[in-house]
Amino acid sequence: MKRIYMYICPLLILILGAFTGYQEYKHRQEWGKVQNASIILISKQDMRLRLIDYKGTELFSAPVATGCNYGNKRKKGDMRTPEGIFLVSDIQRASNWTHDFGDGKGEIKGAYGDYFIRLAVPGHKGIGIHGTHLPESIGTRDSEGCIRLENEDLNELVKLIHPPMTVVITPAAEDETANLINSKKE
Repeated sequence: MKRIYMYICPLLILILGAFTGYQEYKHRQEWGKVQNASIILISKQDMRLRLIDYKGTELFSAPVATGCNYGNKRKKGDMRTPEGIFLVSDIQRASNWTHDFGDGKGEIKGAYGDYFIRLAVPGHKGIGIHGTHLPESIGTRDSEGCIRLENEDLNELVKLIHPPMTVVITPAAEDETANLINSKKE
């Protein structure tokens, strides 16, 4: 019986050590995911997009343009940027896309820059973060509801993000006032 213990005890220690090492490896893998976790924070008050890691460190920051009208997006064509918590659902090449802004200039090639970062916004399609052919619009309320970046900033951001990253869009004081007025009308 002693001989059995002499062989089984070291074997059990070896198995437990391997299991513990495996658990530590799995834990490090999961911790690596957390360390790479980040969110996109878009402030309509500051007119700024920030990429922030899980420790709160700002990794990227750029000025933006948001929807022409104040308040939270309510319906298609209302020219408002949605507010809340969303996910990046896809990053699409958009360099060949065109858009007619209804200003009499017709279809504009390159209106979205090189990429369209599509957001999953319940009840709405076509909301995203993209570049622009009008860099002078950055820092203003000039979009149809999307978030615009300068093309160079967009190209840099795309290198740093991936689906399904979390995107938080916060209102400005004027948006809060518009939201309050709109809720009283209903």
